[in-house]
Parts: sequence; structure tokens; C-alpha cells
Amino acid sequence: MPTVDAPVARVLLKPRKALPFFSRHPWVFAGAIQSTSDHVAPGDEVIVQDDVGRFVARGIYNSNSNIAVRLYSWQEDEVLDEAFWSRRLDEAISLRRSLFPSFDPDSACRLVFSEADGLSGLTVDRYGDWLLIQLTSFALASRKDILMKLLQKKLQPRGIWLRTEKGIREAEGLELADGLLSGEAPPRPLIIRENGVQFALDVAEGQKTGFFLDQRDNRRRVSEFVRGQRVLDICCYTGGFSLNCLVNGGAQEVLAVDMSESALTLARSNAELNGVGDRLKTLKRDCFKAVEELAAAGERFDTVILDPPKLARNRQGIDAALRGYYSLNRSALSLLKPGGLLVTCSCSGHVSSELFVDMLAQAALHENRRLQILEARGAAADHPTSVTCLETEYLKCYLCRAV
Repeated sequence: MPTVDAPVARVLLKPRKALPFFSRHPWVFAGAIQSTSDHVAPGDEVIVQDDVGRFVARGIYNSNSNIAVRLYSWQEDEVLDEAFWSRRLDEAISLRRSLFPSFDPDSACRLVFSEADGLSGLTVDRYGDWLLIQLTSFALASRKDILMKLLQKKLQPRGIWLRTEKGIREAEGLELADGLLSGEAPPRPLIIRENGVQFALDVAEGQKTGFFLDQRDNRRRVSEFVRGQRVLDICCYTGGFSLNCLVNGGAQEVLAVDMSESALTLARSNAELNGVGDRLKTLKRDCFKAVEELAAAGERFDTVILDPPKLARNRQGIDAALRGYYSLNRSALSLLKPGGLLVTCSCSGHVSSELFVDMLAQAALHENRRLQILEARGAAADHPTSVTCLETEYLKCYLCRAV
């Protein structure tokens, strides 16, 4: 890593390729680069210039990734040193402290959201006294020790645990493994409270970092519609929507469906933990097969919740993802009673809101249902969107009335 006084390598962009980066988009793809300084290595700090040599931004280089440079500063004299990373972490933590003033030991939130917080490739989730981190860029993985030291100093967690993302070795040339980085390992299960509901989580091996914190506000809102209702929760994971509907919403019954037995086991435990075990039914099944089988069996629900995993991981997967969403939503509409509520979600950032709504229109047309969007929602405020990197606006949650 270059020191403050060392000459910083240069990356020269091709003609007519600099505008997105002058506009502060943080990803410089390899195809936009004309040349680099000799001997620049992955993890090196670089200065990016346009084709005539004008300063664009400072970033970190990685020849092993299609994102060849991740940009972090648009000030020419702002070195990417420990003081810089400290300032960025302070900004991110300050936002979350304003959103969650108490930072209760049993609460959870996202502390750092990668590009949205100007820290491309770093995600930090806080679960009580533990931090769960993901490093999805070589740029920040190569500065892991600095980041861990800063997080330890600023937050004094009992432990910091690393979670890895599938495909990161191929995407970034990173060799990482889940495990303890400092302090104590998190308990299994670790118990948090969300919207007054207790959840036992497996943050060491569960999906993502153990819970889908981005749906926090959506779970609370959906619970306000379901009093006395029969609810179907597809891809329920550990019961986030289900438990909010039962505990806060007063739903009569929830059928929770997931293909993971370990997730369903936690969902049932969470129901017992909150005293609603008798009103939660579970079904281990692939989500696509489940909605088809329930429809064929003549089942009907007052509310159907669809929260599937990411169906498009790149632009090439958009068409296949839309076919999957269409199939799932069409079957869900056939399960809804007249006037029922469809809660349909997508966490595929490559599928735009416009494409998703058009898919809903097609599904409603083919089921001969009139669909009214009551609310279009996104991620909770601790998952902000960067106006210069709209890829951070990934979550879509539509509350729809099916007539």
C-alpha cells in the first residue's frame, strides 16, 4: 500500500468514458481503462484521470476484477489512509446513531452499507454487542486490519465475525473464510428484538449475516393489515414477516414456507419464544412448487407474502428472473381471496421497479385479477440509497390489493 509521500499510480481512462466517474459513480470497469502506471498491483491506491490527464477521483485498483478500480474520494489531495477510513466510518455510524439513539443490546441494524456509505465493498451489521462484516472488494479486504482496528475502537463490540459471499473469489480474486476476527464468537442462537418481536438468529451460518434487516419497516407495515387473517408467507426464512404478522398484527394463522429445514426450525422456535407457536404452521418446500401445489389444492388466503431470494445476479439474468417472478406472482394471485393483500418483494437490483410492475400487470391480466398498488416501499433507512450509485436501491416491496 502506498504511503502518503509515495508517488501514486495513475489509471488513464479511454476517451468519452469519464463522465460517470466525474458524476461520482464508484465503479470503474476494466473496459473503460486505456492504460495504467507500470507495476500497479491489486490493492494499490491510484489516481484516476480522464483521457487528457484531468483528475477524476482516487480509488483502489484490482486487476483481478471486472470492477478494476473502486473510487472513494473525488478530492485530489485526500489520501486514502487510516484517517480517511476513520472519517467514513464515523459518518456511517453517526447516521445509525441518529436512527437508533439507544443502540440497545438486543437491537440490530446495518451500520455500513458499502457504496451507499462511500465504502464500496464493506458491509457491517450490528447485532447487539456483535458486529458481522462482509468484505466484497479486494480494495477493502486488503485494508481489513485497519478497518477492524477502527471498528473495535469506535464501537467496542464483544466480537467481530466475518461472513463471506458466494462467488467472491471469482469476482474479486479474494480468498476469505467465515470466522472470528476479534473478541468472542457470537452465541448461537443470538437473540434480538425487532418491532417488539424477539428473534433467535444464527448469525454465524444463517443467510447473509443472519437476518434480513432491510425488511424491518416493511414487516411492521404489513402487520397492520392482517388482523384476524389467514396469511401465507413464502420464503419465510426464520419468520420475519410471519412473526410480525402474528405478534403485532394479530393474524389468525400463518403458513410459513421455506426450503431450508434449519430456517423453519428457527422460525418455529421464534414462534414459541413469542408465545404464538400454536398459530404458526410450517411447510418445507421449494417456493415455486409450494404456491402451485397450494393453488391446485384449492387453498385460499387473505394475505400472501412473497419474499424470494435474489433471482438476477447480473444483467444477463434479468429475463429469467422476470419469468420466475411472473410464475410466483401469478400463482400467488390464484391463492388470494377477493380483496386480498399481495405483498410481493424483489431484492434483485438488476430488475428495475418499472420491469417489476410490468411483470405484476402481466400476472394480474393472466389471472383475470385487478391489482391495485397500495404502497411501493423499499429498504429501511439504515440501508440508504446513493444518488450517484443507484445500484444501492435494490429492494422493492409492493403492497397490492387483488380484486
